Amino acid sequence: MSEGFRSGFACFVGRPNVGKSTLTNALVGDKVAITSSRPQTTRHVIRGLLHAETAQVVLVDTPGLHRPRTLLGERLNDLVRTTWAEVDVIAVCLPADERIGPGDRFLLREIAKLRRKPVMGVATKIDLVSGDRLIEHLADIAALGAGTGVEWSQVVPVSAKSGEQLEVLTDLITQELPEGPPLYPEGDLTDEPEETLVAELIREAALEGVRDELPHSLAVVVEEMGLRPDRPEDRPLIDIHAHVFVERQSQKGIVIGSKGARLREIGEQSRTQIERLLGTPVYLDLYVKVAKDWQRDPKQLRRLGF
Repeated sequence: MSEGFRSGFACFVGRPNVGKSTLTNALVGDKVAITSSRPQTTRHVIRGLLHAETAQVVLVDTPGLHRPRTLLGERLNDLVRTTWAEVDVIAVCLPADERIGPGDRFLLREIAKLRRKPVMGVATKIDLVSGDRLIEHLADIAALGAGTGVEWSQVVPVSAKSGEQLEVLTDLITQELPEGPPLYPEGDLTDEPEETLVAELIREAALEGVRDELPHSLAVVVEEMGLRPDRPEDRPLIDIHAHVFVERQSQKGIVIGSKGARLREIGEQSRTQIERLLGTPVYLDLYVKVAKDWQRDPKQLRRLGF
């Protein structure tokens, strides 16, 4: 390890759907967090590992802080607050194509309660706005900090899509980390178990193209996963059996689709991503089950991993 090497944890926070997962994936250089146009896609704290010559940054992608309507929502908010307390740097994502609103002020007032922790403002999605709009947005971010009692350590505009300013963001985060050895082996991209990543990829595929009321009702659990026995070494196959849970019988029909067409599509889309993740051909068996009102049921939430 070179002298002056830095390592530590940085977390991206923000309202739902402000680009936290996309930014995590862009900085890591691979897909470790699922993304979707649907708000509140992220339900776990996903750690992505960024390896640099003089530092290792553990990027923690959190669910979006929101006003909860269910027990699941309350637990996700608790998860976010616990993460804030444990990381070295907090980076608040504020998309340039949206005006700063009450949700952002609520978030910043919560962060202001954390003393002596560097808080960075990140203007995301700058590829979607004009230069004049970006200048206005950066001024709004400065005003947001002043109005909520948060002193920004830095404010940096970035685009995860075009890659603009990502190196600058990495350097600024690194400067805030303590000196210390790497926390994970070089080459690792995440510390998430493969079963969790597989379940998330299936949920991502299931989220695309469903009706607006369905996203929060979807949960995926990998029941079994392992190499199929009696296969030649040069032709391995991984068997994955997973359950897609919904809250109502009517939603089960939406996920399965006419004559099973939608479920086949989910299987095909997710299998491609899973094979890329695992580097091995996969046999994927999906089964849709109803877990009535699971977002509000403590027993069901525990069973589904929340």
